[in-house]
Amino acid sequence: MNASFRASRIAALLVCLAATCVGAAPAPISAGADRIVERTLANGMKIVVWPDQDIPNVALYTFFKVGSRNEHAGITGISHFFEHMMFKGTKTRKPGEFDRVMEASGGSNNASTSSDVTIYQDWFPASTLELIFDLESDRMRNLDFEPQAVESERGVVYSERRSRIDNDSFGTLVEQVQATAFVAHPYEIPTLGWPSDIEGWKIDDLRSYYQRYYAPNNAVMFVVGAVTPEEVFRLADKYFASIAAQPAPTPVTTKEPVQLGERRIRIERESQTPWLAMAWHAFSAKDRQTRVMEVLMSILGDGDSSRLHQRLVEKERAAVDLGTAVDQGFDPGLVWIYAIVPPGGDAARTEKLIDEEIARLAQDGPTAAELTKARNQALVSFWRGLETISGKAEALGQYEVFHGDYHLLFDAPSVYESITAEDVRALATSVLKSTNRTVGLLESPPAGTASSEPAADPQEHAP
Repeated sequence: MNASFRASRIAALLVCLAATCVGAAPAPISAGADRIVERTLANGMKIVVWPDQDIPNVALYTFFKVGSRNEHAGITGISHFFEHMMFKGTKTRKPGEFDRVMEASGGSNNASTSSDVTIYQDWFPASTLELIFDLESDRMRNLDFEPQAVESERGVVYSERRSRIDNDSFGTLVEQVQATAFVAHPYEIPTLGWPSDIEGWKIDDLRSYYQRYYAPNNAVMFVVGAVTPEEVFRLADKYFASIAAQPAPTPVTTKEPVQLGERRIRIERESQTPWLAMAWHAFSAKDRQTRVMEVLMSILGDGDSSRLHQRLVEKERAAVDLGTAVDQGFDPGLVWIYAIVPPGGDAARTEKLIDEEIARLAQDGPTAAELTKARNQALVSFWRGLETISGKAEALGQYEVFHGDYHLLFDAPSVYESITAEDVRALATSVLKSTNRTVGLLESPPAGTASSEPAADPQEHAP
């Protein structure tokens, strides 16, 4: 299980013929899309089924529309805590039994938490479909809050925070930049939670949160693989239909105000190298401009042939590594550029070079070759993601939950193909400007200054 900072990167695929990626008919992979069937139970739980008989396996993804975006001071990190607790005992099954039963049947599972959603993933032989429905419905209906188990998992998630944030330079930097970039919207809350809140959750907080957000009307299930819609819906009626709906959670209505000037934060902690991160306010997952931003960021920083890698790493030696990321959630998030500065290097120079490349893109736009390559990378990544039952379940979930309709998944290729050089240039101008960004620098304190922070080795990270 893992909690991930909400972001996605286009896969770095360097070779793609335009004839097969741009404008080509993707029939071999999309041919089964006409078999997708959906149904909403009386209690509000939606189930989407994509039959795929290529292998006798099934991928089952359940998206709960809850993440750190739904938290507030005092209970931050609680969404991630439930990612762990949902694998503990229920009123009918002992702690650890969920995993033991699933693994004994040949299955496996995972889960993740972000700012927006918590996703539970199961992979298993088709012959065990009913068993998995039984397991999943049990933990949606009967989760236990035995005090010893709660305290055990409290320690586990606190340890995860220490390893991913407190003892990690990049994790610390990202958390602080995000908390600085947002002044009103709950995206300022770290998914792993603040330490004092982790220590302070009460059993009543947990029960209330579970009842409100782990209700069937707040969940969408995606079943992909060697199944028929009829058998899936029959099992859904048997195991899920009797779980009572709950009042809809209070919607998040706060909108982040327009940023009126650059924000800067400097973090002093022992680190072998300085870390630089820049974050600009951008768009939500469903906005077309997010697809444009994916292409823009690919041109700037995706792969060894990207502008920033060529300039900062290969030519100027102003970074030993760098990358980009695009947040894609319910509400407008951030786009990121980060760089690892060489030991003893000048972070101000690294920042200046990044600014120069952004300014050049904003003035001249991308070359035809850059645009074709970036669109092809996006398209290859998109179609390869649909080659597996797991990828199909994930893609259906992302489009149904974040875009509002899984059918829009199959419009994505034409959206990427429609992106022009002017789209990219205009977005670089309107979004990647200094008044819209937060800049964070993490570096060791000045010589002779004591620091209690542990040193963190540089390694490849991505938001």
